[in-house]
Amino acid sequence: MAALKHIFNELHYEMVRKIADGGMGIVYEACQRGAGQFRKTVAVKLIREEYSTIPEFQNNFIGEARLVADLVHTNIVQTYHLGMIGGQYFMVMEYVNGVNLEQFLDRHVALGKSIPVDLAAFIVSRIARGLAYAHNKRDREGRLLGIVHRDIGPKNIMLAYEGDVKLTDFGIAKALDLMYNEEGQVIAGKDEYLSPEQASYAVTDARADIFPLGIVLTELLLGQNIFRNADRLESRKNILSMPIPRFSELRPEIDPKLEAIIQKALTRDRDQRYQSATEILTALEMYLYGDGYGPTNEKLGAYLRELMATG
Repeated sequence: MAALKHIFNELHYEMVRKIADGGMGIVYEACQRGAGQFRKTVAVKLIREEYSTIPEFQNNFIGEARLVADLVHTNIVQTYHLGMIGGQYFMVMEYVNGVNLEQFLDRHVALGKSIPVDLAAFIVSRIARGLAYAHNKRDREGRLLGIVHRDIGPKNIMLAYEGDVKLTDFGIAKALDLMYNEEGQVIAGKDEYLSPEQASYAVTDARADIFPLGIVLTELLLGQNIFRNADRLESRKNILSMPIPRFSELRPEIDPKLEAIIQKALTRDRDQRYQSATEILTALEMYLYGDGYGPTNEKLGAYLRELMATG
């Protein structure tokens, strides 16, 4: 790492600390320096050294960078640059000063608190908003890119202390002409956050991101993923066949309107599920704001700052 820090310094990036350690890459907080004492905090994602010479991983990393370069939306972490140092690819990305949704959930468990129902629905509505943008993205020739994230889960959702909600890590997304994809042969995604299509090796479309969005919503509301099992195969079996409960029986504050949204998002037949991220976004916003004032970024930010300062 010392050698990489030296090289990054020459590229005007000062590595500050490791902030995430994933399967294929490592993410660091860094300070970008420029003329006139310009300084900007960024995130630098490095492809792991052991994968840096494998063409499949190189192509996926490059594909992810090319894909997200033009995804400019308030609910998606932006990517600024793709480069290579010492034979390793790296991406320079937007730095989100906050926590990921897994840390947010863990904090509530540690404090014995439940996430407020309206904030849980608000967080998921913002993810749906980012997904709706990504799913409808077209290239410069006007062709629909057909983006499917395929890895919706708490680790890939960031909450900023200002209250912004941002989707990140399109590392296993599929998109027209950009991403390595072997659907039908391999399962892309984490077993407890798969759609039934992914779990059964079927070819996916944008509706495959709606089911895990429903899983994330129920996990925020209940404090646990009901499909998770220590055995990965059992998690997949649960996704495919476990009876879907009435969530209002597990948490009484879940009213019939929200129950209906959850049940539709978790419909295994994708033709009966929400047909787009825009549809579930509209349903959640009608639920949140149909009777007047509802949660905002500012409310979420104030809640997050207080939560993380507690104890």
